[in-house]
Amino acid sequence: MAGRALLDTSAAAALLRGDGAASEKLRAVDEAYTSVVVLGELLYGARHSANVAGNLEHVAAFAAAIVALPVDQETAEVYARIKQVLRTKGRPIPDNDLWIASSAIQHELALLHRDAHFEEIDELVHETW
Repeated sequence: MAGRALLDTSAAAALLRGDGAASEKLRAVDEAYTSVVVLGELLYGARHSANVAGNLEHVAAFAAAIVALPVDQETAEVYARIKQVLRTKGRPIPDNDLWIASSAIQHELALLHRDAHFEEIDELVHETW
């Protein structure tokens, strides 16, 4: 994978765990981003872990090393459009994942993930590792 990519929560968490395959995939990317939604999910996971302080430090280091894209009006419009399409298809996916995919689409980024349900979004460029 070359070019620009947005890391979803599964990709970011894999990097934080030191997953070699995820790290290798990220090295092939020219520019990497994430979403504030991903940061929220990572912080939630850290706060509900056995090593809260250590995991919060890892998330803080990750957040300092990557650009986290905000959610704005344009993101909301993409989100609403995609959610309606998926509802019509009878193939809804979790709302946080819709926000993450919407950011990737809005900013013309490939989404790096491990969730099969992203394949339901026709206009999303995505890749797993």
